[in-house]
Amino acid sequence: MAELLWQKPGVAVDAQIQHFLAGDDVVLDREFFLHDIAASTAHAEGLQRIGILSVQELEGLKRELAALAEDFRAGRFVLDERYEDGHSAIEARLTERLGDAGRKIHTGRSRNDQVLVATRLWLKEKLARVARLSVEVARVALDRAAAEKDLPLPGYTHIQRAVVSSCGMWWAGWAEAFIDDAVRAQDTLRLVDCNPLGTAAGYGVNLGLDREHTTAALGFARMQVSPVYAQLSRGKFELAALEALGSATLDLRRIAWDLSLFTSAEFGFVSLPPQYTTGSSIMPNKRNPDVIELMRATHASVAAARTEIEQLLSLPSGYHRDLQASKGAIFHGFSRGLAALELLPALLANLEWRPERMRAAIDSGMYAPDVAVEAAIAGVPFREAYRAAAAAADRAGEGRTPEASLAARTSPGAAADLRLEELQARWARLGQG
Repeated sequence: MAELLWQKPGVAVDAQIQHFLAGDDVVLDREFFLHDIAASTAHAEGLQRIGILSVQELEGLKRELAALAEDFRAGRFVLDERYEDGHSAIEARLTERLGDAGRKIHTGRSRNDQVLVATRLWLKEKLARVARLSVEVARVALDRAAAEKDLPLPGYTHIQRAVVSSCGMWWAGWAEAFIDDAVRAQDTLRLVDCNPLGTAAGYGVNLGLDREHTTAALGFARMQVSPVYAQLSRGKFELAALEALGSATLDLRRIAWDLSLFTSAEFGFVSLPPQYTTGSSIMPNKRNPDVIELMRATHASVAAARTEIEQLLSLPSGYHRDLQASKGAIFHGFSRGLAALELLPALLANLEWRPERMRAAIDSGMYAPDVAVEAAIAGVPFREAYRAAAAAADRAGEGRTPEASLAARTSPGAAADLRLEELQARWARLGQG
């Protein structure tokens, strides 16, 4: 490992203690390395603008930072145990190539400043992806709601057959859910879209840093003004980002539960494309819906990441090394959550209903709610109508069809009035978010 920036003369570094301090930094920083390089480039530009670097020094730094990014992408540069973390690796490379000019790159910064801006850029990227995937899922659901709005589907409460429903209602529910998930991801992106570069370890530095320039250069919407708040927001913003992701993975988990039930032999309502199932290692007679089962499990990783960060935040103001652990939490939460969401649009677009099985599952008692409401419309007090419908539930379906039941469901948002145009209008506005 190269000599540590903070190492004091005459004080030996204990390898076991240093290993504990470094933790998984080198491994985790591979995820944030390109963002750190981008921030270092902007920082170098800012240093030149206030006279710390010459034009020639800036040109050399930008050239070598670009070369480092390319070498990292191509696998020619590996971030490994030779370095304490990604930040020290950048400085070591620049010093090796440029000498004193490379040593100047850390002027006016702290390692905390570096990880804060790198992870902030990374969170922006991931939140944008959550929003885009939610938009994609909502689009599939809207299209299928329109195409299958009159296809009867049993409706369940308490996992018990309850009422006649439709595929249109099922799809419309997921469309509105993922529209909201996209809105939440976009709103959270706006929250975190502020530049902490130049706040150092939370108290600023004795330099007139051009923070307006770095804010524009890195594409942030605004500057995070207070260095103290830059520290207070670390963890808080990560928690908000995971909560936005969690909105989508919660909905994903419930879709996966529906599909787990609907694909079972007992229900048989849905057929999945074969690539979404795997063979049993011991039972040659069956295929397993492993994809949707692992989708079901995904939210647990997101929830665990949220809990980990929440427990880190029992701290006074200022920077604390505890916050190092937030990197692993957001990495694991987003890597698992996004991997599952990536598969969802195609899965929903390609699942197939089995109408004959769905129709066969609609029994006479599922028309009893219709009978009760019709009696109430005719003037019977609802509680009396309810009791009469319950007593004759086994005959409620006589002379009735699922299609007629759906056609009579005229409350706003129900089967006969899905209001898809309203959801479509909300979906269209997402592109302006």
